[in-house]
Amino acid sequence: MTDQELTGKVEAALEEIRPFLQSDGGDISLISIEEGKTVTVQLQGACVGCSVNQMTLKSGVEMTIKKHAPQIEKVVNLS
Repeated sequence: MTDQELTGKVEAALEEIRPFLQSDGGDISLISIEEGKTVTVQLQGACVGCSVNQMTLKSGVEMTIKKHAPQIEKVVNLS
């Protein structure tokens, strides 16, 4: 899979989860994909100060990205 295809899959995953984040006043942006394994995102808006953002990141965002791109090993938030 090319970098461009992988980026497309990750963006599709973010589009899938974005409405849930936006309904709570937040959003998410893709920052980078390193070595085809680690995705760096940035939570925005209400997500920044939310006490459950790490749970959202792991159980929501990471799970959705891995569903679209199983080769991704971890998702980290750029604080």
